[in-house]
Amino acid sequence: MDGYGGIQVSGFVRFLESLDRRWIYLAMAIAVAGPIIYIGLTGKTLPETATPAAQAVFDAIEELPSGGHVLFSFDFDPASGGELIPMATSIVRQCAARGHKMVFIALWPLGAQLVDETIKRVITADYPHMKEGVDYINFGYQAGNEAVMKVMLTDFAKAFPNSSNGTPTTQIPVVHGVTRASDFPLLVTISAGYPGAKEWIQYVVSSSGGRIKMVTGCTGVQTPQLYPYYPTQLTGMLGAIKGAAEYESIVNDAICKAHPGTTTPAKYLEAQRRMGPQLGAHLLMVVLIILGNIAFFAQKRAAAGAKS
Repeated sequence: MDGYGGIQVSGFVRFLESLDRRWIYLAMAIAVAGPIIYIGLTGKTLPETATPAAQAVFDAIEELPSGGHVLFSFDFDPASGGELIPMATSIVRQCAARGHKMVFIALWPLGAQLVDETIKRVITADYPHMKEGVDYINFGYQAGNEAVMKVMLTDFAKAFPNSSNGTPTTQIPVVHGVTRASDFPLLVTISAGYPGAKEWIQYVVSSSGGRIKMVTGCTGVQTPQLYPYYPTQLTGMLGAIKGAAEYESIVNDAICKAHPGTTTPAKYLEAQRRMGPQLGAHLLMVVLIILGNIAFFAQKRAAAGAKS
C-alpha cells in the first residue's frame, strides 16, 4: 500500500490494531506523572497568560479603594475544591494584600467550613495583623437559597443576624454602615452550582441598579452558563482550574513586584501546579485522536482500493 504522510500505512495500521491497550494506559500514566514529578523536583510551573475575564477579576479587586468592603459567598463544597479552593485562596490573598474589609457568607452547608479553612490558610497565616470582626468576619451558612439573597437586598442584618461565632451583626465593626447587599461595592462568588453565581446575578446584581460589581470563580461545568452575563452583569470570571492558574499567576507576579525578593509559598501555586499533568494528558489525547484518524482513513482508503 502507498505511504500516508510519510508512514507505511499497511504496517502502521496493523501496528495500531495489534497495540495492547495497556501501552496507552502506561503512556497516560507517564503523561500525568511526568509533569507532577518534574514540578515537584524543580518547583517550576508552566507560564500562564491571563485571559481578559481573569484579568478583569484582578482589576476589579485592585481598583477598589484600600479598605473597601468585599462580600464573599462560598457556594461550593469539598467535592469541587480541586478547582475552586485555589481561586478562593488567591482572591482572599489579593484582598488581604490590598487591605480590603472582607465579609464571608455561605449558601451551601459546607461553605462555612471552607471559609474558616481559607481564613486560616491566608489571613491567619500571612496577614496576622488583620483582626476578626474589624477587618474580616465569617457569617457562616444560611439556608434559604434565593430567599436569603432577596432579604439581603433590603436588610443584611436580617439575613445574617449573627456571625458564625454568635456575635450579633449590629456589634461587628467591619459591617458598620452596611445595611443591604448594594452597600458592598464588590461581590465575589465562589460557585459550584445552585445556588451560586447565576442566582447572584439574577437576584442581586440585576436588582442593585449597577451599584454592585460581581466577579466569580466557578467550575468548568458552570462556566458556559455564565458567559452570556460577561462582561455586563458579570465583571470578571475565573473558569475551572485554568482560570484559577491564570489568576494565581497575576496575583503572585503583582505581590512579588510589590515586595521584591518575596518567595511564593506552595499554597499559592496549587492551580499552576495542577496545569502540568492536565496539559500532558490533553496533549496525549490529541496525539491519540490524530493517530486514530490516520488509521481510520487508511483503512477506508484500503477498502475503497480493494473494491475497485
